[in-house]
Amino acid sequence: MNREADLHLHSMYSDGTFSPAEILRRAKELSLSCISITDHDTVAGLDEAFKAANEIDIEFISGVELSSSYRDREIHILGYFIDYKEEWFLNRLKSFRDFRKLRLLKMVKKLRDCGLSVNYEKILNDNPKAAIGRLHLGKALYEEGHISSIKEAFDRYLGEGKSCYVEKEELSVPRAIEMVRSLGGISVLAHPYLLRDDSIVAELLDFGFDGIEAAHFKHPKGTEKRYSKMAGERGLLLSGGSDCHGEARADILMGKKRVPYDIVIKMKEYLDERR
Repeated sequence: MNREADLHLHSMYSDGTFSPAEILRRAKELSLSCISITDHDTVAGLDEAFKAANEIDIEFISGVELSSSYRDREIHILGYFIDYKEEWFLNRLKSFRDFRKLRLLKMVKKLRDCGLSVNYEKILNDNPKAAIGRLHLGKALYEEGHISSIKEAFDRYLGEGKSCYVEKEELSVPRAIEMVRSLGGISVLAHPYLLRDDSIVAELLDFGFDGIEAAHFKHPKGTEKRYSKMAGERGLLLSGGSDCHGEARADILMGKKRVPYDIVIKMKEYLDERR
């Protein structure tokens, strides 16, 4: 049986709905050999994940997803094999999460100006452990009956360039890559197709990424081959995963986009050579 991995998953500590232990259990049931939880701007669930992985005998890779910006676009950067207990890093993540709350409040006020009432305090109280983000706000809009789906929230109000969108705290792409490298990890450009412009992807890769997420659930057929070729031409690592958020979206995506375990092996070899 071929070994497979899903290297892009979110837990309840960011904008997913499953606990890290539940993610590991489900991954085992799906016959995945290795996974990584890459929560947005937090590593709060990684200790729990490692404990669960040891108990059920599945490989787990420490991960995080950092948000950056470039040319007025929101850029997501995956960090794998990071030393996530470094104090300076934990402090930096806390500042990101604090800004997330401020950003949420600004979006709530914009929504109110559009006639859409959402309870800011309720969102925080309902998600006490989470790194708050737009998905939580979209869920609140849906629960209040303002929209017919969470996707509609992003399409009409919360997506980049929409009326109630607020930019994130400024973190340059080079600085984010440097942070991951300082933690002994591998930096990967997340879901490049969602940037809708491969010339921007090429410019971003020039900043020194270690890899590119060629395989992603939202990548249309044919794009994986294109980004794999781009990686090969630049000598970059490949990565991929489902970007599962549990039940926060229409479907539970875990395991629906898998990558061969050979990708994990190549990451480890790369790190060994760099060290």
